[in-house]
Amino acid sequence: MAFSFFGGIHPNENKWYTCDREIEEFPEPDILVVPMSQHIGAPCKPLVKKGDPVTVGQKIGECQGLGVPVHSPVSGKVKAVEMKAHTSGTSVMSVVIENDHKKTLSPEVQPRTQDEVDALSPQELMDIIREGGVVGMGGATFPTHVKLSSGIGKVDTIIVNVSECEPYITADDRLCREFPEEVISGLRVVMKVLGLQKAHIAVEDNKPEAARTLKRVLANQTGITVDVLPAKYPQGAEKQLIYAVTGREVPSGGLPAAVGCAVFNAATCKAIHDVVYLGMPLVKRVVTVSGDIALDPKNLMVCIGTPFLALMDSVGNSENPYKVLSGGPMMGVTQYDLMVPVIKGVNAVTILGRKNKYAVDEPRCLRCGKCIEACPMRLMPVLMYKAMQTGSTEEMKAVNLMDCIECGCCAYVCPAGVPLVLGFRAGKQRLRDAAAKAKV
Repeated sequence: MAFSFFGGIHPNENKWYTCDREIEEFPEPDILVVPMSQHIGAPCKPLVKKGDPVTVGQKIGECQGLGVPVHSPVSGKVKAVEMKAHTSGTSVMSVVIENDHKKTLSPEVQPRTQDEVDALSPQELMDIIREGGVVGMGGATFPTHVKLSSGIGKVDTIIVNVSECEPYITADDRLCREFPEEVISGLRVVMKVLGLQKAHIAVEDNKPEAARTLKRVLANQTGITVDVLPAKYPQGAEKQLIYAVTGREVPSGGLPAAVGCAVFNAATCKAIHDVVYLGMPLVKRVVTVSGDIALDPKNLMVCIGTPFLALMDSVGNSENPYKVLSGGPMMGVTQYDLMVPVIKGVNAVTILGRKNKYAVDEPRCLRCGKCIEACPMRLMPVLMYKAMQTGSTEEMKAVNLMDCIECGCCAYVCPAGVPLVLGFRAGKQRLRDAAAKAKV
């Protein structure tokens, strides 16, 4: 049974640009920039230096505590280890690799047979997933082995997220249509680690071919259900998806495990399959390159470290972009340096033209209440924005600002053009800084 979460919106999907475009292998660039920060947690420390040779799948960055290693997507030579632009808008330590185009595999890349995988314990599987650098690929980039470890004994429901509710993006849609066996195989690994016999794959009804393909592959299998949900934004958000599939509500400040659920992106499941069965760490991912001014939008299999500009050049533009986003138009991050590289959490490069310029010179709240009706978290955006403007951490806490998922529904429906999400992001950072300062 599908439940409809509170609020939400129905923006123009614009998925027709790429939904029927098969995934193309994007040519490996001559120079790749591989950031040491591609996950939630401390950045990796480089394991290589300028002049060192590298091979495909070789570990080139390692971290302690929360985090996962980083691997080389190509073979070649390290050209530099230096600070480079990152999709977050900051600069991070990165390994610059000069590609020799020989595709020499690292000795660390060792495939496993089904019998070998069957013999692995849950802990051994989690160790392999960690060593493969697998993170949440829907954008959150939380280390997958940590999510698995924290869910053992607490989770009774696994959900694979194929909602992909952001406009333009079809990377997961195409992945499930072209690699359904691998997605399901990775899910089976997750089920084994968590000790569960049943799981759900949640697909919105605007992806009928993906749902049919998954159902066809699962026709003679048991334990996995494909749930087709009515399309609604932001259904891909964890808390909204959990409610849509199970009817359970994650409490304020709580995690999915609090209601016995764990959510994994479809691309994450494929990455789990690749590292467990093929021995290949996470060095490539599918990226949708689209937008209203893209001349030839595509779904591309891209090496981590490929510059955005190369992807944009491959599709062409009808005019100079007004905005280039890492991600989709609702939650994507605007990029100011187009040489910024694709990282593990980038599922789309969205190129928008001038008609998407909605900035208002002096936006003023009309107190119409539309933002409250649209908020899927049942928050009060009008009061949140007021609290953010005062700068009072107590006021921001009182209106539960940290519960905001930054989905953009409020800003989308605001007739006054108030930059609500930008304000909430700034306010949340103030709260984080205050909390960090209090610990010192």
